[in-house]
Amino acid sequence: MRNEMLKSALVLALLAAGAVSALAAGSEDEFKAAYAAAETANKEAGKLRNQWTTTAATLAAAKKSADAGDFDKATASAKEAEALAKASIFQATSEKTRWKEMEIR
Repeated sequence: MRNEMLKSALVLALLAAGAVSALAAGSEDEFKAAYAAAETANKEAGKLRNQWTTTAATLAAAKKSADAGDFDKATASAKEAEALAKASIFQATSEKTRWKEMEIR
């Protein structure tokens, strides 16, 4: 039951981030702000030793899109990477104590 709730929360967070990123306008300044926020969240996940590989791939995609001048796509990817990093932070903090609740029967 708790795993189902955790999965639901993660899915909702990712969907919400996707909806927000779809509405994002694409200026270079907006990309830089979104990318910085994603990097910060990813570093925090790293401190918790729970960085997801998908976050790194999405950050790389954002950087590649920005280098190509497609700031709409770059901003969307950066916001998606931030959502992934925040989801990994949520996972790390929620599972920090949940493992104690598991009981082998």
